[in-house]
Amino acid sequence: MVEVRYFAAVADAVGKATETLDLPAGATIADLRSRLAETYGPDLDKMLGVCAYLMGDELTRDTAAMLTPRVDVMPPFAGG
Repeated sequence: MVEVRYFAAVADAVGKATETLDLPAGATIADLRSRLAETYGPDLDKMLGVCAYLMGDELTRDTAAMLTPRVDVMPPFAGG
């Protein structure tokens, strides 16, 4: 199980701030993106492509990074 927290425009696009997904052990950011695109449509995947993913103390855009129990999906923020 992975708790996924959404912020800003991504939260608006999925209509919620958080959800828990059942993903297999060893799942990656690419797997998460695939699941989200299947659930919410291909337009969301375009948005996810510019997001950073906070897992623990590490912020990454590496789609091969293995998921941690909680992932924050963070779109670019103005001024940052």
